[in-house]
Order: sequence, then structure tokens, then C-alpha cells
Amino acid sequence: MMNAPDHTDQRVRMDESSPDPPFQETYKTLFNNLTQTAPKNFPQFSVMEEIELPLIDLNKLDLGDSERESCKKQIARASQEWGFFQVINHGISVEILEKMRREQLSWSEAFHVSLSDILGSDGLDNLSSTMEQYATTVSELAQKLADILAEKMGHKSVFIKETCLPSTCYLRMNRYPPCPMSPQMFGIMPHTDSDFLTVLHQDHIGGLQLVKDGKWIAVKPNPKALIINIGDLFQAWSNNVYKSVEHRVVANELKERYSTAYFLCPSYDTVIQSCIEPSVYKRFSFGEYRQQVQEDVKCLGYKIGLPRFLVPSH
Repeated sequence: MMNAPDHTDQRVRMDESSPDPPFQETYKTLFNNLTQTAPKNFPQFSVMEEIELPLIDLNKLDLGDSERESCKKQIARASQEWGFFQVINHGISVEILEKMRREQLSWSEAFHVSLSDILGSDGLDNLSSTMEQYATTVSELAQKLADILAEKMGHKSVFIKETCLPSTCYLRMNRYPPCPMSPQMFGIMPHTDSDFLTVLHQDHIGGLQLVKDGKWIAVKPNPKALIINIGDLFQAWSNNVYKSVEHRVVANELKERYSTAYFLCPSYDTVIQSCIEPSVYKRFSFGEYRQQVQEDVKCLGYKIGLPRFLVPSH
């Protein structure tokens, strides 16, 4: 899952003049040479066991009080202990998920689009129609989960509802071409998400990995489930109760991988402050946070994120 894109960006499509994705086309010769000449001591990532994320059945939210409360506690516990979980019976049909995957076949490597652009497309083409169905449901799901997470902290999520608008929330659709250098090549470098939470659908190929108990683990794909992960803003707002966990995507050697991520983001002028005192983090606007992330990536080559905003005593 990638950091939420800048709100000033418009829909981005990569160069479609070549039948191969640009990255694959540009580095095809390099890939071919490396697979034939790579030295024996070329860096290798250790093969890791695939682990199933905590699986939560959202149907329980519509049952009796006991089942509903149990489901909410599962969501909060997974957000505290894992920072990731997966949900089934999430309201998005298998047919819509499959249509999204099929229509991704015509894309290049990636593009992102704001929720307001999707909802304003009026179903101009098949992809727009499918995206609109998907985005409408996934945005409602993201807000429902945010409501639950805020409730379990003893707060109402009016703040999130008022600041995370269709113009500030995004879908990012990714197509990862096969990579002969896999597993030495990341599809997405290790990072945390700079939002409140992310809703991800990945296909059966897998490739998502995350840090748990200080080590990297691979996430076993479940095409019928959606993966939820906590972003930096929820970690800051919850005062470190909910965890924004580092994750990455490793390319597959033989097969393309497709994923769709929805980022629950506020406006740039939204001020983030912890809901618990004493606060671990200084107050900051989302715009300040994004700017600091971009400066760090430009100067250092990687994101530092929340540690930049710790109160000095921490």
C-alpha cells in the first residue's frame, strides 16, 4: 500500500504508447542480463511463511448487541496489536472485485483518482462505472471503521467525517509487472501510510509484507477479503494506541499483481492532535506532515514520518 498522493495531483496515467509498462520496458535489458549474470552473492530476501491477518466478519455488526460489541473489540484489538486486519462481508461483491481486476488489464503501471472525480464521472465508461460502485461502498466502509475505532477510544468520529471529504480521499490502482529480479525487487518500498486508514484489495498473487514483532512477515492473500491498515494520522490521533505499521510489496517473478487502495485522508489544513493527554505528538497540520515527508524523502531517500513530530520529552 502507497502513501496517499498529494491533493494537488490530477488523475495520473503512465505512458501508454508501449505495450509493456514503462518500468518494465525501460529496464527489460537490465532484467534479462541480471537473470543470466547475477553473482551468487547477490542479495537475497529470506523466504518467509505466509501468515493470515486477523479475519473479521463484518456481518456481526448487524447482529445482536453482544455480537456487534465483540466485532468492534476485534477491530480495535487488531488495530492495536497488528495495525492490519482483513474483513469479509464488507459490502463489495465478488463480481465488482473481479470486474475491477479485469479492467485493470488495460492499464499501465498505476494511476490515482480522487473520490470526487470518480463520483462525478456519471459512469462515462465501464471502468468509471465499476470504480464508482467500488468507491462508493469502500468509502462508506472506511468511515464505518473509523467510527468504530474512534468509539473504542471513547470519542465520536465527527472530526474525521468533517475533514475526510470526497475531494481529499483517493483510490490508487496499481499494476505490478512480473519482475525477473524478484524477490530482490520491491514493487513498493517499505513505508507507512500517511492517512487515517487504508482499505486495500489485493489479488491472489500476494506480495504484501509487513513488520510484526520486529520481523517481516508475508500476508497470505484472500481475494474475497479487504485488508485494512492503520495510517500515521490515526496513530497520532490515538496517541499510539493504534499502530501504523511499516509494510512493502515484493514483486512476483512470473505473474502480474493488481491491487486497489483507498486512502482516508483529510484536507491539508486539518490539524491533527492526540485525543489523549499527555500527548506523545505535537500538533501538526496534514499539510505540514506531507511536506516534511516529502522533504525527508528528497533529502534522505526515505520517509521518517511521525518521529519528526514527537513531543521532545518522548
